[in-house]
Amino acid sequence: MKRLLLPIAALSILTLAGCANTSGYSGDVYSGNQAKTSQSVTYGTIVAVRPVQIQAESRAGGLLGSGGGAVIGGLLGNQVGGGSGRQLATVAGALGGAVAGTAAEDATNRVNALEMEIRRDDGTDVVVVQRADRQFQAGQRVRLIGSGANVSVAPY
Repeated sequence: MKRLLLPIAALSILTLAGCANTSGYSGDVYSGNQAKTSQSVTYGTIVAVRPVQIQAESRAGGLLGSGGGAVIGGLLGNQVGGGSGRQLATVAGALGGAVAGTAAEDATNRVNALEMEIRRDDGTDVVVVQRADRQFQAGQRVRLIGSGANVSVAPY
């Protein structure tokens, strides 16, 4: 029974670790409060494009990776040795698993993005970072839709 539980737990944790919703970082996705509202549109030309990554927030606040890693590490450590050596291996496995689980969750929640410096037609420069789900290049004319913290870049 123990041998069956470990692979099931590992697969469950790894499946749930990638549950961050990253679609909101796309220029093609609007949040509910942006729908049916007027938004300003300005035009400009891309001056520079640089690939970056966005670290998405985990819905579980990082507990899923660290907690799941600790459980799996503890279960694996418990399979080693006997007596007090088994207890030490269980603790060491839980600590190592928590660290590894946190790192795995962070890596899973990264989104490839573009940092675009755009010179608006009025001469001002802005930088917008959004998910890299379209191809943008320097010299390309674009529309900036929205204002303040809610700006997306779309081809012109």
